[in-house]
Amino acid sequence: MTWRGSTTMGERLLSCLPYTLPLINVLGFSAYLLTTFPIFSVILIPFSPLIFLYVMTVGRIPYGELIVFFLLLFLVVRNQKIKHFIRYNTMQSILLLIFVRLCYWILELLGFPMRMIPDNFVTNNLFVEVISTTIFLGVFAAIIYSVVETIRGKYAEIPVISEAVYMQVR
Repeated sequence: MTWRGSTTMGERLLSCLPYTLPLINVLGFSAYLLTTFPIFSVILIPFSPLIFLYVMTVGRIPYGELIVFFLLLFLVVRNQKIKHFIRYNTMQSILLLIFVRLCYWILELLGFPMRMIPDNFVTNNLFVEVISTTIFLGVFAAIIYSVVETIRGKYAEIPVISEAVYMQVR
């Protein structure tokens, strides 16, 4: 749905940038899938420059990701001077990031610690492998869908997350 004014291509591309946060964080859940089926690593090639840039800048700062999180929340989402389209997509990416972090914490509480950066490991636990692959594919699909809709100039409607976004972004 396109409303609250039209958007320029620059605004659309700027709205896609916050989706790198949940993308980078969900990569830890891709380890089993990419180890078992290496052909799937091809889907990450277009995102390699953004991932590299993020790891080399924010990844080197202590608590850098937390700082970026709060900067996006307070300087973008809460700033009424920024267009609604940009604030909406930023908030949606923040909620996807929160979902991914909650999944990490829940698996850690269950005794299955996950790594943020995927490495070549295969656990012998079918539960962890299925859950981590499902989380990765679900969040990755939501990110791709959101980026494609954003580039088209439309609001990406993800059932539960978008409703929460509309409550936060007025």
